[in-house]
Amino acid sequence: MARHPEEIERDIEQAREALAVTLDELGTRAHPRRFVESAQSSVLGKFEDPKVRISVMVIAALIVFAILRKLFR
Repeated sequence: MARHPEEIERDIEQAREALAVTLDELGTRAHPRRFVESAQSSVLGKFEDPKVRISVMVIAALIVFAILRKLFR
């Protein structure tokens, strides 16, 4: 059964609107700022773990010690 041109145009317009909404949502999700914020919150979440925090402090202290040792040698 053949469809009326008005019905086809209506379907096309609905598809365009749905596509526009999808593209807007993808644009929002793929924005670089969102990736940065996600990575930042992930890293900060890792530092809440005492094991990670202590490990980073020990590594930083060793680096400072190595630098000072080279400077005053």
